[in-house]
Amino acid sequence: MDRLIELLPLLWTSVYETFYIVGIAMLLGGLAGLTLGLGLYTTRRGNLLENRVVFSVLNVLVNTFRPIPFIIFLAAAQPLARVVVGTGIGNTMITFALVLASMFAISRIVEQNLLTVQPGVIEAARSVGAGPVRIIFTILIPEALGPLILGYTFIFVAVLDMSAVAGLIGGGGLGNFAIQYGYRLFDPVVTWAAVIIIIVLVQLVQFLGNGLARRVLRR
Repeated sequence: MDRLIELLPLLWTSVYETFYIVGIAMLLGGLAGLTLGLGLYTTRRGNLLENRVVFSVLNVLVNTFRPIPFIIFLAAAQPLARVVVGTGIGNTMITFALVLASMFAISRIVEQNLLTVQPGVIEAARSVGAGPVRIIFTILIPEALGPLILGYTFIFVAVLDMSAVAGLIGGGGLGNFAIQYGYRLFDPVVTWAAVIIIIVLVQLVQFLGNGLARRVLRR
């Protein structure tokens, strides 16, 4: 316990790094995933922007990268990270990999949740002359907002977990703190301090996500 007290400044720095990495990943990956998910949904057969070629390309792209375990994805993304962000190690590279991983995961969740919107609602809007962009932002997304919030909450928790895994290859945050000062130095108190903080963060995010989705669904 005394050692944990000595490490408290490093622990809070690790918490900040985790928030920074996960926050940037969710912001950029969330927007990219929403765009990609909308592309998957709208280009499906019979939908607003039906295009078999575009849908097939997007579908294969997502199906190719989404199932890759994150620890392998990190290694595979290093060469691209060096080109795009200038480094293949550290928090910048980890954030870049998390943006890509979350983008592919979110895109499929967005597509699946948009498919729950009743086709009759879309057809009614099209019958009165509403264009695709107007339908997407005034009908499609609002109708699916509750499930989308739950989907993004699920991905947030998954990205938080992935950020901890990144500690294995030198990424910052709580995962690196637990490995460097807990696991490798045989100090379970330090390890469990990081684990407990991660559990609290997950519980808090899940509670907020469930509450917000519940309010949206009651409208």
